[in-house]
Amino acid sequence: MKKDIHPTYYPEAKISCVCGNVFTMGAAKETMNVEVCSACHPFYTGQEKIIESVGQVQKFRERASRKSTAPRGKTAKKQALRQAPKAKKSKSS
Repeated sequence: MKKDIHPTYYPEAKISCVCGNVFTMGAAKETMNVEVCSACHPFYTGQEKIIESVGQVQKFRERASRKSTAPRGKTAKKQALRQAPKAKKSKSS
């Protein structure tokens, strides 16, 4: 292996989970914090657990509400033109 291009390897890195589980394993970082581990992951425990990224549901609901209230495309432009009051042309001689 080439020297000075690889990260430092920590054979006893401390990994801590949100559930409180702490274990050691080899890693490129000395300490890591994770959200889900094998002790609390639904696949390994057999219990249903909703794992959600923060704010993803709210972002989806906001996008969906914007789409339903604001028409887009050519039809939206046509509707806006129909609703806008027409300016009277003044005849100048």
